[in-house]
Amino acid sequence: MENPSKYAENAGIGARQWRSDPPAFQFGVGSCTYVNEPAVDRPGTPYGDGYEIFTALAAQKPDFMLWTGDNTYTREVDWNTRTGVLRRYTHTRSLPEMQPLLAATHNYAIWDDHDYGPNDSDRSYWIKPVTLEAFKLFWANPNFIFNEGCTGTFFWQDCQFFLLDDRTFRAPNEMPDGPEKVYFGPKQLTWLIDALRFSRATFKFIVTGGQVINPVKAFENYSMYGTERDQLLKAIADANIPGVLFITGDRHHTIVHKLDRPGTYPLYDLTISPLTSGPAKPRPDELQQPTFVDGTLVTDRNFGLFSVSGPLKDRVLTIDVYDQKGAKRWNRTIRASELK
Repeated sequence: MENPSKYAENAGIGARQWRSDPPAFQFGVGSCTYVNEPAVDRPGTPYGDGYEIFTALAAQKPDFMLWTGDNTYTREVDWNTRTGVLRRYTHTRSLPEMQPLLAATHNYAIWDDHDYGPNDSDRSYWIKPVTLEAFKLFWANPNFIFNEGCTGTFFWQDCQFFLLDDRTFRAPNEMPDGPEKVYFGPKQLTWLIDALRFSRATFKFIVTGGQVINPVKAFENYSMYGTERDQLLKAIADANIPGVLFITGDRHHTIVHKLDRPGTYPLYDLTISPLTSGPAKPRPDELQQPTFVDGTLVTDRNFGLFSVSGPLKDRVLTIDVYDQKGAKRWNRTIRASELK
């Protein structure tokens, strides 16, 4: 049998709850990885670039990497066949600059539209069992909660990560808002709230592809599904669940949104994007929202390094954002005591 002390060291909160303060750890965060293939790419300037970002990321020696969607970009030649989907996943995963990061650390992932199917794809995508097969072959997540989709969870020391699927159950973007316009869907939402209630983790990271807190109804943000969004935020408040933060991607820029809530702690949405895809700026009205945290916008290729440190009763989350060359762009800290 594996050495019991080593087993306890790796087992997370369940093994450490009654023993000692958990050690510090750090993890990488990034989304939107486009790897060029000229024969099937869009015309014009190549969309992917800055592959050295993976060298800069590996140099930080994270304990694990969190891939937060659009981890590959399927093309028109891929969407309709199993061979096409598997080839696209293989093509991206074969990028030489990515190999040291993949080999040196644990890797956990969710998907968003491009590694699930076509751009802005929803529950109607015709071969989603095929992309789920590819996802499971290429990402060694420890569990999948449902037979369909990539929903799962894992622990790291005193923290828990809730990996959500924003595609498999999703109603079309163009559908009028209301109870029938679902995003995560009733089954996944019920599991999430139950799991958050059960969790004793210091920080509870909800990881999903699209932005949750940004109130602007644009670019597939959760606000376009306002009825379900209100339901989720109300459930978190009603259950008095401490320590909840969102980690999101998709938008091709990095930004933090913070929702102040009367009578309880604020909810943070930490959007980290893109890794190698083409950067994009937010709409001007998004920067005018009261949720926007000034000084957190990065509009070129970048990644996040999140660190959790300190004694169990005073844990601190430190967020550092680096550009593709490894230069630090900004830094923020959030104390666990602020999320109660």
